Amino acid sequence: MVVVCTGRPYKKAVMPDNTMAAPAAPMASASAASASAQASANSTTFAIILSLSFCHLLNDMMQSLVPALYPILKDNYALSFSQIGLITLAFQFTASMLQPVVGMYTDRKPQPYSLMVGMGFTLVGLLMMSRAHSYPVILLSAALIGMGSSVFHPEASRVARMAAGGRYGLAQSLFQVGGNLGGASGPLLAAFIVVPQGQESLVYFCGAALIAMTILFQVGHWYRARRAATAPVARRASAGSAGAPALTKRGVLFAVVILVVLLFSKNVYQASLGSYYTFYLIEKFGLSVQTAQFYLVAFLIGVVIGTLLGGWVGDRVGRIPVMWFSILGALPFALLLPHANLFWTGVLAVTVAMIMASAFPAILVYAQELLPGRVGLVAGMFFGFSFGLGGLGAAALGKLADWTSIATVYQVTPFLLCLGLLTAFLPKHPGRPAHLL
Repeated sequence: MVVVCTGRPYKKAVMPDNTMAAPAAPMASASAASASAQASANSTTFAIILSLSFCHLLNDMMQSLVPALYPILKDNYALSFSQIGLITLAFQFTASMLQPVVGMYTDRKPQPYSLMVGMGFTLVGLLMMSRAHSYPVILLSAALIGMGSSVFHPEASRVARMAAGGRYGLAQSLFQVGGNLGGASGPLLAAFIVVPQGQESLVYFCGAALIAMTILFQVGHWYRARRAATAPVARRASAGSAGAPALTKRGVLFAVVILVVLLFSKNVYQASLGSYYTFYLIEKFGLSVQTAQFYLVAFLIGVVIGTLLGGWVGDRVGRIPVMWFSILGALPFALLLPHANLFWTGVLAVTVAMIMASAFPAILVYAQELLPGRVGLVAGMFFGFSFGLGGLGAAALGKLADWTSIATVYQVTPFLLCLGLLTAFLPKHPGRPAHLL
C-alpha cells in the first residue's frame, strides 16, 4: 500500500512536468519527420533517378542526331569541315554559356518544372532542323537544341542528387549513363532512319521530346513536394557540418581550375572522335556512311561502360585515382590509334572511350563536394564546360583538318591527354577520410 501510494504521486509529479516533456516532444517530432523523410527518399530514389536517366537518354539521343547528320548536311549543302565544326560549336556553346547561369539561378530559386521547359527548347530545335534549308537556319536550330540542354542538365543533376539517399556517386553515374546511352543510340537510329530518309525524318524524333516532357512534368511534382518536406532537415544538416574543415576560397578556385583543365584535355580529344570519327573511317578505310556509323555507336557504347565503371570504382577507391587513370591511362591507346588497321582502330577507340569516360562522374562528384550547396552551379558549370570545350575543340579540329587532314588530327590530339598530370596538384578533399580521396 505504501509503495503503491508513494509510487503514484511520483509518476504524477514527473509526467505532467512541462519543463521535461516540452523539449522531448519537438525532438521526437523532428526525429520522426526526419525518419519519415529518409524513408520516403529511400523508397523513391531509384524511381526518380531512373526517370531522370531515361529523360537524359532521350535528351542526348536527340542531341546526338546533330553530329550524326554531318555527312548528310555536308553533302546537301557543300559544307567545309570548318562549317561542320561551327554547327557543333553552335549547339554546344549555347549550352556552355547558359548552364552555369541556370545553375546559379536555380541554386537560389529552384524551378521544379524547368526540366519540362528545357525539353521544349529541344523539341522546337528538332522541328526547325528537320525543315531547315539554309546554313543559318541549321545553326539556329542547333543553338536551340543546346539551349534545351542548358536548362535540363543543372536541374536534373540536382534532382538526381536529391534522390540519391547519400549514394551520390551511384546516382550521378546512373543519371549520366542515360545520357551516354542516348548519345550511343542516336547515330544508330540515324543510320537506319535519318541516313536513308534524309534530314526531314528528324520530325519523327519529336515524339521522344513529348514523352520526356510528360515524364519531367511528373518529376517536377515530386521535386516540389520533396524539397518542401526536406528543407528543414537540409538546414539542420548544413548547420551541423559548419565546423567541418574546408579549403580557402583560393584553394577551391585552384582545384576548380585544375578540374576544368582536365575536362579540356578529355573533351577536346573526345570531340575528335565524336565529331570526326566517321569521316576518319570513311577517308582512311573507304567505309560507307552507314558502316562508319556502327563504329561510332561502338565508341559511344564504350563511353557508357566507362561511365558506369567510373562511378562504381570512384565510390570505392576515390575520385582522384579515377581521374589519374581515366586521362593518363588513355594516352598510350590514343597514340597507337592512328597507326592501326580497321579492326584495331575500332578496338582502340572503344578502349579509349571506356577509360576516358570514367573521369566525368569522378570530376562532377568531387566538385559538388568541393562546393557544397552549389549543386546547380557545379552541374551547370561542368556540364556546360563539357559541352563548350567539346564545341570549341570541334571547331578548332575542323580548321586543322581543312588545313592538313583528318589523319593529322588523330596524330596531334592525343598529346592533350598529358595535361592529366595536373591531377597531382588537386588538394585533399575537405572533411573526407584520406582513403576516399
